[in-house]
Amino acid sequence: MKPKVKYELEFPIHSSPQLLYQYIITPSGLSEWFADNVNSRGEFYTFIWDDSEENAKLASKKSGEKVKFKWLDENNKETEYFFELKIQVDEITNDVSLIVTDFSEEDELPENKLLWESLVSDLKHVIGSV
Repeated sequence: MKPKVKYELEFPIHSSPQLLYQYIITPSGLSEWFADNVNSRGEFYTFIWDDSEENAKLASKKSGEKVKFKWLDENNKETEYFFELKIQVDEITNDVSLIVTDFSEEDELPENKLLWESLVSDLKHVIGSV
């Protein structure tokens, strides 16, 4: 398996940080834009798309600011890979941005960035930030 590269994307979002946080931490919020369905049992989340599902553990969260999920392997052991969604508020303008940190195989990087752009576009539609 090839090592993955870490990358970060920033998306401006017209929303209050509190509202945005509900869409990145709750299974119901995440299932409105990130996956077809999201289930959680405590700190363990299952992300379901069409015909696949991935398990992740809520590695850390800071209320109203960020959430980090670590991907689990088929034995439900933590992998080194994660994705983090961080809400950043500009101190001067109060502009809100969503910072996405994720990993991708090098040759899949362009399409994974496009996937995040599409996902965040869905998120913006859901919260009325278009």
